[in-house]
Amino acid sequence: MHEAGYRVLGLPWRYMPFEVDETTLASAVASMRPLKIRGFGVSMPFKESVVSLVDRVEDRARRIGAVNTIVNDAGTLVGHNTDWVGAVRALEEVRALRGARALVLGAGGAARAVAFGLVESGASVTLCNRTLDRARALGEALGVGHIAWEERRDAARYDILVNASSLGMKDVDPTSPMPRDSLGPNLVVMDIVYKPVETELVRDARARRAGTIHGGRMLLHQAAAQFELYTGRRAPLDALDNALRAGLA
Repeated sequence: MHEAGYRVLGLPWRYMPFEVDETTLASAVASMRPLKIRGFGVSMPFKESVVSLVDRVEDRARRIGAVNTIVNDAGTLVGHNTDWVGAVRALEEVRALRGARALVLGAGGAARAVAFGLVESGASVTLCNRTLDRARALGEALGVGHIAWEERRDAARYDILVNASSLGMKDVDPTSPMPRDSLGPNLVVMDIVYKPVETELVRDARARRAGTIHGGRMLLHQAAAQFELYTGRRAPLDALDNALRAGLA
């Protein structure tokens, strides 16, 4: 996606993957200065731990407590979060968020961003996580409610369901986080998992005539926001979208 956008704008840039782990994360981030790397995209599971490794954290990312984008601003490393932007834009392609009742599954960095974006957009948010204490702690931090994992079955009480957990990822656990019969036509279901792009949850929701949003939509919009932070230019969204579709096909 990023390189497709660079080509459209004539920028001689590259977007390259770096494999890091807990022992090399700090040195990888620090290397941005001597190597003059303009930006880093931060993936799971480092979105929370990387917060302490940058020089400054943008206000919304600080409030979320997670960073998915680092920009090297003349040697000052600034942490941002574009996940919340991606989630909001993907959901708003389908329905208005103000006044909506949303259930968010998960309590990690991605869930923090999704829940924050929903709150910022005027939705009423409830968190649900397999570990209740994590849902409670995040709920207190964001000023939203939480329920036990078993209570997620009562999805009919909500307008929007977002899976922001790792359940559904083919390399983690490909099973759906929701019982199939808990989904219905009055619900909009978004799964932020994009590997595979059509998860079991998305298939089940479509079969139950719920509205569906696959993880590629959030991925696209958060990447466009990253692109604009890195380049200072408006993202050519069609080029990014076409590259994403080709990559996920």
